[in-house]
Amino acid sequence: MNPVREIKVLIQQEALAAWERAAAAGQLSTISPLAFTIEAPRDKNHGDFAVNIAMLMAKEEKKAPRQIAQILSESFAQDLPWLARLEIAGPGFINFYLTAGYFHPTLPAILAADESYGASDFGGGRKVQIEFVSANPTGLLHMGNARGAALGDSLANIMAAAGFKVSREYYLNDAGNQIENFGKSLEARYLELLGQKVEFPEDGYQGEDIIETAKGILAAEGDRFLQMDSVLRREFMIQAGLKEKLERIRRSLEGFGVRYDVWFSEQSLHDGGEIRATVNLLREKGLLYEKEGALWLETTAFGDEKDEVLVRANGVPTYFAGDIAYHRNKFERGFAVVIDIWGADHHGHVARMKGAMAAIGRDPAALEVILMQLVRLLRGKETVRMSKRGGQYVTLDELVEEVGRDAARFFFIMRGADSQMDFDLDLAKSQSADNPVYYVQYAHARIHSLLKMAAVEENGGGGGVAGSDGGVGAGGGAVAAGSGVGGGAVAAGSGGGVGAGAGGKGAGVSPWAGADVQLLSHPAERALIRKLADLPEEIALAAREREPHRLPRYAMDLAALFHSFYAECRCLVEDRELRRARLLLADATRIGLRNVLRLIGVSAPERM
Repeated sequence: MNPVREIKVLIQQEALAAWERAAAAGQLSTISPLAFTIEAPRDKNHGDFAVNIAMLMAKEEKKAPRQIAQILSESFAQDLPWLARLEIAGPGFINFYLTAGYFHPTLPAILAADESYGASDFGGGRKVQIEFVSANPTGLLHMGNARGAALGDSLANIMAAAGFKVSREYYLNDAGNQIENFGKSLEARYLELLGQKVEFPEDGYQGEDIIETAKGILAAEGDRFLQMDSVLRREFMIQAGLKEKLERIRRSLEGFGVRYDVWFSEQSLHDGGEIRATVNLLREKGLLYEKEGALWLETTAFGDEKDEVLVRANGVPTYFAGDIAYHRNKFERGFAVVIDIWGADHHGHVARMKGAMAAIGRDPAALEVILMQLVRLLRGKETVRMSKRGGQYVTLDELVEEVGRDAARFFFIMRGADSQMDFDLDLAKSQSADNPVYYVQYAHARIHSLLKMAAVEENGGGGGVAGSDGGVGAGGGAVAAGSGVGGGAVAAGSGGGVGAGAGGKGAGVSPWAGADVQLLSHPAERALIRKLADLPEEIALAAREREPHRLPRYAMDLAALFHSFYAECRCLVEDRELRRARLLLADATRIGLRNVLRLIGVSAPERM
């Protein structure tokens, strides 16, 4: 179910019907109006929805927008059961005021859907791959990696809930110069631990974690590599070091709630001949040329500022060649859309990668790159610069240890990827209304406590609150709505759910399932119901626009509306029917908050 999508479709249909009536009466032309939008005004005094059709028609009709809006308004059917009134506002908006209680039937439907409320088949099962973090396995994960992990994992959850078939992937950079330098660094530290005097490599890795890895190798293998040939010794160091680093990366990410479907090895592209095959493909297309002994790709033919080297003069492929082969591999696995989350310092690589996709015969638009800005870590007003263990940066493990997974993930998702952010450690740890994650989780816990108390009063301890534990799944759902007038100005998306939730408790029947929701007439009640009705559309929009930050914002708004409702409308009133209706509203709010928190990887506690 998606009540907002459903009413938008009704408004769209009726607006077109009004135009047809006006055209038949000779008041407007018979030319079909342009695509128009249907949006909820920020100011609720301006109605439930506003339509801009009159302003789009003004040029063709050679009439003032307000005059067109008046003609259309008078051409609407007079007996629409969902419409209370129309008003013309501003430069020519038509504002729609729905009948009181229009969204009230959403409440029992939310209880029935429970863990699946909010999902849809908007994505139509399209295969999407999201690659994120993919940090070099030569050190520990840092704050930038943490933000990328939260963004990528939350986006994957949201797109799965919106009906896409999503695969999470980590690209393991286990080939190239950085791996050679990694081996040299481990070798130097290993020899130092054995009392050897060595010159540390100029491009080596200085972090304390490299010494810890070398200590681990020494503890496991002893000094048996001391007399070994340096090339063989470094080869072993690389293999042992990569295994240890990869396991630490995996543990850190799983502790952050992130699990990947695929760990893809860069070295496998070399070993399997995919880089060579990709270079040959580009040569066959006539897009390569030799210069100064190297092999160049003519990326300027696809909009890049300069051509790029694919194979160096020494015959070694560049990272760019590997990237092209890797993305070619992605599309050959059948993904309709490939999403990469990169640091903002890679912005110059976007155009050349899209050009490379065109060069190999793929649609550049099918490769989407989300650029992620930097994070500044603060403690009060002071910038936190140094790690306790890593020596160069604050690690993901340190962050989770200090503020907890919930706060870290919520804070990282609150802002769009393209926004630089300040992460305030003191705020993230505070238990106050100023801390947004605490504010939202407190609302959920407060509702759970209220419902538990009310259930005891209702039936002497039977019934109770449906389970709050469980995971996020893809969900099935309702029928997707139309794409809008003239090719899709109306936002698509439909109802359904956020998935059954692996490991969750059975929902059971709510003690308030049969309550009379039409008794909920207070403005605070209506505002809360309206917000709950928005959730399926909000998830679909977050998936379509690739904007996970919409959901923390939604959760904060929903929590604020619940707190206002709780303050203004006493739930445990003497009037049994009104009490049951308000408890049903509280239960639906609990479900909405829990489902949103799950999508961004944050827990929904029952007590705080």
